[in-house]
Amino acid sequence: MTEGELKVIQRELRATLQRGVAGDITEFGCYVGTTSVILAEELAGQQPVRTLYLYDSFSGLPEKTREDISPAGEQFVAGELHASRQELERNIRPWRGKVPLRIHKGWFNEIPAHKLPQQIAFAFLDGDYYLSILDPLELIWSRLQPGACIIVDDYTNEALPGAAQAVHEWARRYALQVRSEQSLAIFYKPE
Repeated sequence: MTEGELKVIQRELRATLQRGVAGDITEFGCYVGTTSVILAEELAGQQPVRTLYLYDSFSGLPEKTREDISPAGEQFVAGELHASRQELERNIRPWRGKVPLRIHKGWFNEIPAHKLPQQIAFAFLDGDYYLSILDPLELIWSRLQPGACIIVDDYTNEALPGAAQAVHEWARRYALQVRSEQSLAIFYKPE
């Protein structure tokens, strides 16, 4: 994650909060928590209080599907990008008590409904692969509030083509306008 990408995420979260979109904040694919810390920092002291929900396998990447195959991405294999829950918790520790946090371990397609917030204002998806973007979208779409912001990492990363394909399919399904900034796809739940 580059500094420029983090600034875009922070700006979009801030704008979502300023627009008064109801709901909590989710991140799918936390790794060591770099983006989680930025999200928590932005949420600290906000009224109304919003919970930050963090989801990760803590087992690295899953197996690729055919949509994820790219000659530029051969270094990405199952188990790659592994980080422990302890690493994430250590990095997010300064924000405990300042922001309500919920951390869930598991593959995105196995997250039970009761582990999701009822209403979501902002979602950051950093699953790298096709299904790791589609699965969270399927999980949260009905919970995203009108005007909610969704950001998908690696949208323009040729090494991870599945992320872009998932975004394109989702955008077609719901007639969404997607814009790209840095390597990110940004779109909103229709109002």
